[in-house]
Amino acid sequence: MKIAIVGAGIIGVTTAWELVSDGHEVSVFERRGAAAEESSFANAGVVAPGYVTPWAAPGMRAKVLRSLLSPHGAIKLRWPLSSRDLGWMSRWQKACKLETYLANRARMQRLAFYSRTRLHEVTEARELSYERSDGYLVLLRSKREKKLVQPGLEVLRAAGSVFREVDADEARRIEPALNADTALAGAIHLPEDEVANCRQFALLLKWEAEALGAQFHFNCDIAPMSRAEPTSISLASGSPPLRFDAVVVCAGLASASLLRPLGLRIPLAPVYGHSISAPIRESLNAPRSAVMDERYKVAISRLGQRVRVAGSAEIGGSLSTMNPSAVQTLYKVLHDWFPGAATLQSGVQQWKGARPMLPDGPPVLGASGVPGVWLNLGHGSSGWALSCGSARVVADLIGGRDAGVDLEGLGIERLGQ
Repeated sequence: MKIAIVGAGIIGVTTAWELVSDGHEVSVFERRGAAAEESSFANAGVVAPGYVTPWAAPGMRAKVLRSLLSPHGAIKLRWPLSSRDLGWMSRWQKACKLETYLANRARMQRLAFYSRTRLHEVTEARELSYERSDGYLVLLRSKREKKLVQPGLEVLRAAGSVFREVDADEARRIEPALNADTALAGAIHLPEDEVANCRQFALLLKWEAEALGAQFHFNCDIAPMSRAEPTSISLASGSPPLRFDAVVVCAGLASASLLRPLGLRIPLAPVYGHSISAPIRESLNAPRSAVMDERYKVAISRLGQRVRVAGSAEIGGSLSTMNPSAVQTLYKVLHDWFPGAATLQSGVQQWKGARPMLPDGPPVLGASGVPGVWLNLGHGSSGWALSCGSARVVADLIGGRDAGVDLEGLGIERLGQ
């Protein structure tokens, strides 16, 4: 089949790889000048399937309110709040019911474990190297946090995650550079989870896809799709339509406006996150892999010769405006745990990205209901962790094969289309 893919983030690149590997003729269209320049660019890089859960969960509304009152709260509302943001928040609150949360958590974790397996298969088959390291350590600053995390451990057990509760001494043996002056009550160690450079993986896999014949077209802002010719692609600036047998929409937040003329209402909203990346000053003072500060929901990752600190979740505001308090929280957590690990006087990259999130959590994969139009979108903050599995699922569906994971609740019908 002759297939167009709209979007060359981690979702679009992995989809291109799977489809071209299946023998399809693949063309990828991306509005940016290179692959993985938006949500995939400078995320935390953590692949921890057991921690892939919906935002929409019982008790989350109260947690959000408490976070709003804290100067270092993980979740913030920013002005202006658009009608899209308000509509998304209304649907999000409805999805916080226990029954809905349990179903969506199961969907996301099935896909996440499948995706990690597929990531390893692709990595080994193509011998890819992308600043990967094993292990994930969730740091608990107090006895209260150790108590509060217990329901989450039941989730990990139910999901089949391999983990250990460790005391402070054991945590410091796993990550020897942890600051001895910062209070640490214990940690959760997940030895089978990992951290890796999402953007580097995307660029390597793009080259592998090109070697098999996939074509990538950059600086292509695509016009909204046409109900009369849903499998045709045109530039927003005006161009003759290019006709395909199928189109896969993987365009993150832009997907909603592209699909609207087809009668598809996708309730995507941006939830913004921040990161800082800095050169390692002294390797012995840096993390070996990745840690998560449970209190502040900030991840500190080692990516080759750099340290990346990522966190915050903001609804409203704009992508172009960095939030100084969010960035300050990242520096605080880095200093708390790994003082002196990074060179912060120069060479620091500050980044803000928009996670394309659906109100209830899981992405939408598969047929759109419009002939020839397929969807792979709405992965939110779990795009890296879900990417390889999502791509394989969509490629299998397009090829008329059974997917390697239960797809219940991952289709467009979940959104009431």
